[in-house]
Amino acid sequence: MITLNARRWLARAAAAATVLGVSLAPAFAQKGLDEPFQAPFKKALEGKTVGYVPVAMNFDLTEGWFAVLKRQLEPYGMKVVVRDPNWSTNAGAQAVTTLISEKPAAIVVHNPDVQTYAKLLQRAEKEGIFVIQINMGSAYRTTGFVGANWIEIGERDTEAVVDFCKGKSNKIAIIQGALSAAASAYTLKGVENVLAKHPEIKVVSSQAADWDAAKAKAIAQTVLKQNPDLCGIVGFWDGMDIGTAAAVKEAGLTGKVFVATSGGGEQKGACDLVKSGAFDLDLSYDVPTQGSDMAALIKWLLSSDIKPGSVKGSDYTTLIPVTKANADIDGTCWKLERLKQ
Repeated sequence: MITLNARRWLARAAAAATVLGVSLAPAFAQKGLDEPFQAPFKKALEGKTVGYVPVAMNFDLTEGWFAVLKRQLEPYGMKVVVRDPNWSTNAGAQAVTTLISEKPAAIVVHNPDVQTYAKLLQRAEKEGIFVIQINMGSAYRTTGFVGANWIEIGERDTEAVVDFCKGKSNKIAIIQGALSAAASAYTLKGVENVLAKHPEIKVVSSQAADWDAAKAKAIAQTVLKQNPDLCGIVGFWDGMDIGTAAAVKEAGLTGKVFVATSGGGEQKGACDLVKSGAFDLDLSYDVPTQGSDMAALIKWLLSSDIKPGSVKGSDYTTLIPVTKANADIDGTCWKLERLKQ
């Protein structure tokens, strides 16, 4: 209900407005402004193709990146095409070669090692194709790299194992990935950085399981039989270290042998396994964030005046340590099925 004083005020205001010729229409009743940059942005992306070459599909990392790229880029009229080498380095090199001939706007590459694709990626950028490398880089650094800092991962996983081993046997094992892969070679350097400060730690085994869970399990079984007082294992990928954890469990040493690893942070591969006690520490490089970073970088590059290969930059992922303290907190990990929706 409007009070008497309010009515008087409105009447006076209306009278004054009439005398002055002022309209009391709402201030927002005016024409909008056309944002001048969104149209060329859309035009730069519309109809463009992004080629995606992982080491293989059908596991959380590569499926997650693909799902995010599609979700972030396709609404702008872009097309994301995948070329799956299925763990074959030769097939991957052929896939990159074929994509170069097809001239997509950008190629996202997950390198199996530091050398195989190096010259091909350089060729792609010379031919006007932006190249974004994800997680495992080559010896040739392209316009963009999005991925984990493997040296940091090696250091943090090893520090956790060393801390756990205090007052125990000080015997640890290292289970590497593929020796020629950047993720494995750089992680090993991080491990070495920490061990150089702890001469009391004895490495009883350092072997490559080639990202294979069955090989990791076999290596861990042998090491545990030979060293039943082992206090820690530094693994290089949780998808592989499922085998490592299985060997520890079969030996009845879960909780007595500290298992540290890393991965993309998917619920089943990280949080669930940490909660079960299979892993004591899983450093997540958070695949959804990496996918969004790649998509944002692609959109920015295509809408800029930058030429492929003329600039080079890196976006190292902020790591999320998954432990029993946060493994059951919603948001610590992500679920692949949700990304695909």
